[in-house]
Amino acid sequence: MSRKISRKRVCLTGATGLVGEAVMQCAVGRGDVRIVGVGRREAPIPPGAKMEMIVAEPRRWNDVIAATNASVLVCALGTTMHKVGKDKSAFRAVDRELVLACGRAAIDAGIDHVIVVSSVGAAISSSSFYLQTKGEMETQLRKLGLRRLDVVRPSLLIGSRRDRRMGERLAMSLAPVFNLFLHGRHRKYRAIRAADVARAILALVHQRPGGCFVHEFDAMQRVAERAGDYSAIDASA
Repeated sequence: MSRKISRKRVCLTGATGLVGEAVMQCAVGRGDVRIVGVGRREAPIPPGAKMEMIVAEPRRWNDVIAATNASVLVCALGTTMHKVGKDKSAFRAVDRELVLACGRAAIDAGIDHVIVVSSVGAAISSSSFYLQTKGEMETQLRKLGLRRLDVVRPSLLIGSRRDRRMGERLAMSLAPVFNLFLHGRHRKYRAIRAADVARAILALVHQRPGGCFVHEFDAMQRVAERAGDYSAIDASA
């Protein structure tokens, strides 16, 4: 028996990344969400997808995010130290500052629910520059006063990435074996399919309780299992 809920307009930043592409793909054929992508360059739209893509420079994203008329912002922005030539300032500019700018733009646009893709192990106190930056981003987002903030913390992402390096490809191929040895408090470090992260995100879009919620491996898998419940419903615009 189908349930009737309101269709959610979702503003997606980071549509060209692995998780962003997976979110667009998972949204194909669903009546419960309408994706509006925002990016610096055009993202390939999956066949059959009913979505929009707005291309603009980040300095215009405040106005563009407002123009999406969305009720939820999904921020899947992120780069790598390899891509920025090991420039820490350039890395922070994307993974911390641009993410925070999107959060502030969401609030200015009246969007009170943000879902952000971070990383397992994110913490200001981390000795890893990458994880420290992610921790700083999460901490600052919490201070923005959003009604609801969902922080998604995957470990190694399994999926097809155009610029995947040899080391990452090897880690992906070995991930199913490594996962078998990660139990208890170490389960959060299990590799996860980008498609499962995307399914979890689309399920979180419909969550109403306020607060800040952190989702690691097990939590993402549980939420992802609920994604089908929403995709099959009758949605009213």
